[in-house]
Amino acid sequence: MSHTLGIRQAQKQKTRQALLDAALALLEEQSLSSLGLREVTRAVGVAPTAFYRHFRSIADLGAALVEEALGSLHPMIRTTVSASDDHAQRIERAIELIAGHVDAYPAHVRFIARERHGGVQPVREAIREQLARFGQEVKDELAKDPVSEGWSEDDLLMLANLYVDQMLITASLFLEALEASPEERERVCQVAERQMRLISIGREHWLD
Repeated sequence: MSHTLGIRQAQKQKTRQALLDAALALLEEQSLSSLGLREVTRAVGVAPTAFYRHFRSIADLGAALVEEALGSLHPMIRTTVSASDDHAQRIERAIELIAGHVDAYPAHVRFIARERHGGVQPVREAIREQLARFGQEVKDELAKDPVSEGWSEDDLLMLANLYVDQMLITASLFLEALEASPEERERVCQVAERQMRLISIGREHWLD
């Protein structure tokens, strides 16, 4: 019996992932607010009623896509602001990680960029909650750095959110340059580096 249940659970997970993948592919050409349940199930080859075994609604599926797109990035974000290296090394590492993630998961990055201010409220809220988690995690890492001595909690969180926002901007720049020449991608790297360096310089002199 347990073996049968295991097979069923595996099949259920496989169908759930197929629905997520199909939705993500369809969202390359449209926003979530215009995506139809039947479009998604047709792409997977299952009956529309099967959708409700996995998600309550398209908005619920969208929230699951947010978790899939951002949930695994928390360790990466913390790594980019770790106090183990100097500012220049942190910035270089952050840009490399962001560029690599965009190259590997462009559809996820595009989905977040579009739906962050999109028309589906539960998805906007799911993205906002993930970004708030990133901000808190970055703040906790920044607090360990001697440069942060004397900073208030509010100012540290403000700085953390600046870094998170800048990472999103950098991801969008790399997304636009996916098919660009090596020279254009290098230009994106340089712009991203200068923008992050500006934040770091401001940080060093904030308490002056």
